[in-house]
Amino acid sequence: MTKTNTKVRSKRGVASSTFGFSKDMVNAPSNSPLDTYRNSAWSAFKEEQMPTTKDEAWRRTDIRKIPFDSFTLPAEGAFNDLAPIPEALLAPLAGDQHGGQITLLAGGSEVSLAPEIAKKGVVFTDFKTAEKEHPELLAKLIGNVVPAADGKFASLTAALSQNGILLYVPRGVQVEAPLHSILWGAGENLAHLSHLVIYIDEGASATYLHEAASPDGVESMHAGIVEITLEAGANLRFVELQSWGDKIVNFSHERAKIGKDANLDWVFGAVGSRLTKNFSDLDLAGVGASGRMSGFYFADGEQHLDHDTQQNHLVPNTSSDLLFKGALKGNSRSVWQGMVFVAAGAQKTDGYQANRNLILSENARADSIPGLEISADDVRCSHGSTIGKIDPEPLFYLLSRGIPEKDAERLVVEGFFDPIMQRIPFEGVRERFQKAIKEKLK
Repeated sequence: MTKTNTKVRSKRGVASSTFGFSKDMVNAPSNSPLDTYRNSAWSAFKEEQMPTTKDEAWRRTDIRKIPFDSFTLPAEGAFNDLAPIPEALLAPLAGDQHGGQITLLAGGSEVSLAPEIAKKGVVFTDFKTAEKEHPELLAKLIGNVVPAADGKFASLTAALSQNGILLYVPRGVQVEAPLHSILWGAGENLAHLSHLVIYIDEGASATYLHEAASPDGVESMHAGIVEITLEAGANLRFVELQSWGDKIVNFSHERAKIGKDANLDWVFGAVGSRLTKNFSDLDLAGVGASGRMSGFYFADGEQHLDHDTQQNHLVPNTSSDLLFKGALKGNSRSVWQGMVFVAAGAQKTDGYQANRNLILSENARADSIPGLEISADDVRCSHGSTIGKIDPEPLFYLLSRGIPEKDAERLVVEGFFDPIMQRIPFEGVRERFQKAIKEKLK
């Protein structure tokens, strides 16, 4: 496994740390395979500076009023005294059954994997189990795609994460049944720190759905890392649903490294949280690599959703396709910052990005900032963004046909999101998004 040079983000501002964590909370027994990684991450956490609006990546997301010093790590077994996970979140969203399911809870987890999949050598388990049964594998893979020094929240997660998932699919193995995981963040003033490590070996394939959710009215924090590696000829369909409660603040660093002739189809859906700051990168590191990112978000009330994406074309003959669409109402705000980066010598690059926003109230706001940075001359790259209100013509047409105004507005909004829905191959996920649209439009 080799690490690949990529477009490096600038440092994220200057401020003093306000977290109440200490080194003795680092979960790394002496001489364990993760000892070096987690202690190095703690050092990075102490050195990394808190982001401020002085840094371009955070200029539109102010976190100064968040009471970081009030968040504590969940105690072992804390979930036993907290709100249970709703049964609806455990239902399959792709097909009629799971190949495996992991539930990450405050201070614990539950794991299941179909025996026929486990017999193929697939590892799909929580970090606690992986540290006991697959320590060398976990230590070999962790930190290869998202460095702990990627930012303050990345280093915090790398050092202190209690909940994590390891997915390893061996060379040539095809996992047909979808894998599913849920992070359930119940509990007041807790810091839910999650780390997903996904490794799809040469010629292997899998479908994986991960959802993060919590009850409304509970003030807590989530910080997460997602690391995805696709070796040559591998294929992964990865769906992420962000359904956090209305008082959660959410920070994540996510990156996929895509090898030769490998393909990633990555779907995001964000409807929850009070504030989200998400970094999502595609590193197209092998000739013939391709990646598609499809994003859906809908904000209302005082929500603030900030998505920062990068499509890094590092070698010749790679392709990427990004489409993010969002709707906003109330006093909500969205920020999308996107960059297509083409390295020197990365000829025959095909990169596309687009962001479309629908404003449904006078006080809602969307900031859309696409970008290109190209150091090769034989490429095809384009980008675009739009921000607008509901087109009055289709709305008038529906009203003239006797459709009530609220239903007409819902139909127009659903039509706006249809290009994203068409990219999602799972009926259960589409239904979840459509339900979210209806709830937000009430």
